[in-house]
Amino acid sequence: MKRFLYRIMVLMFAVSCNAVPINAVLVADDTPVSFHRQVMPLLRIHCVGCHKPGKQGGGLDLTTHRGLLNGGETGTSILPGNADASPLVTQVCGKPPEMPKDGEPLLSQEIDLLRRWVTEGAAEDEPMRILTRRPPEPLSYTSLPVVRAIAFSPDGNLLAVPARHEILLHRADGSGIVARLLGDSPRLEALTFSRDGSLLVASGGAASEFGEIQIWDTAKRELVSSIKGSTDSFYGVAISHDNRFVAVGCADKLVRVFSVADGVEVMRCDNHLDWVFGSAFTNDGTRLATISRDKAAKLIDVSTGHLIDDINQTRDPLICMARHPIDDLIATGGTEGKIRLFRMAPRGGRLAEGDNKEESFVREFEHMASPIQSIAFSPDGTTVACGVVSGEVRIFKTENGQRLAQIKVGSGPIFALAFTPDGKRIATGGYDGNIRYYDATNGSPLQDFPSVTIR
Repeated sequence: MKRFLYRIMVLMFAVSCNAVPINAVLVADDTPVSFHRQVMPLLRIHCVGCHKPGKQGGGLDLTTHRGLLNGGETGTSILPGNADASPLVTQVCGKPPEMPKDGEPLLSQEIDLLRRWVTEGAAEDEPMRILTRRPPEPLSYTSLPVVRAIAFSPDGNLLAVPARHEILLHRADGSGIVARLLGDSPRLEALTFSRDGSLLVASGGAASEFGEIQIWDTAKRELVSSIKGSTDSFYGVAISHDNRFVAVGCADKLVRVFSVADGVEVMRCDNHLDWVFGSAFTNDGTRLATISRDKAAKLIDVSTGHLIDDINQTRDPLICMARHPIDDLIATGGTEGKIRLFRMAPRGGRLAEGDNKEESFVREFEHMASPIQSIAFSPDGTTVACGVVSGEVRIFKTENGQRLAQIKVGSGPIFALAFTPDGKRIATGGYDGNIRYYDATNGSPLQDFPSVTIR
């Protein structure tokens, strides 16, 4: 019965992943075996539970084609063209087989499929069929799109605002749009400038199709790299201080880090149990803090993908986070309506049940009585602001939580916040599609303008 259920699971997974005909998953035919549509579903069912980022049995990661080629502590797992000498094949054969160690043996059809794939050269095929592409020219808008993110360039000259299939670069004084950066993603969820302002990085994608990171040359207004992965959108993008790596969370519950130079995925962590909405590198780039709808904030080793520590005591689903501009601190916000401040520092290893799980905790701020959707620090880190579902923004002193300003925007949820580089103004964006500027010291309104031009 168990063997039957395993087979059904494999079939269902393969069909849901794009599909091949049901009998093509296990039954050989005249076409080359597909790594992503046939081999990967088998590995996910039988192997990746013990061979994945964060739990690499024998030093082996079987969640990617690259991991298969790299192998583990005893060497490579596949020798393309030679199935009889490839541990991936030989260890699932035999009576009993060496692998899976604690699971049901693979069916003979499954072993034959792996053998055939290795014999054919163990190639990696196209991971997904991407249907959504960038439009040939900028779209015309008849209504304002929801503003999901905003970011000021470090020199204070530009305000970046994502819209449908594009990023709009506004003059920071609100006097007009200077560039429209077209991309494949119909919806971008997050964006940020690099510390030196040379790069603009955005994350998003097409639901149930692909996640994408866009890396733009700010001065040339040119797309440096489009990094696609997963089968769902990316969130919470961050770039390391040295511009070498970008990190994202994803709706598939994974955290990923990619190389800016070549777009190669260099780290993957699967320790979250729900969508991952935020990420932030430490100053030295060795660790990554992440937050998720699973209520957890985690600290991850960038070089290995291993979980270093839980940062918080889980309370409410976490929706947003912001990194302190100077210190290794993060501010988190979620459905409970409280900003909480944490250090991005390990505490000497994972904690046992009943131990204090908030040694990283610094302080919490007053209750907002509405879920928090956005958080931002001022450039010097002395103040922190949050925007909530009810359309309100509050600004606090970081050091003691004292409220400095309360802004009644009243235009629906506030999904985006950003301080100007001089710290004197704060910009908001949200459900109604308008950008609004307020005085960052007292909350008085200064200016508003639409995020896109209505035709």
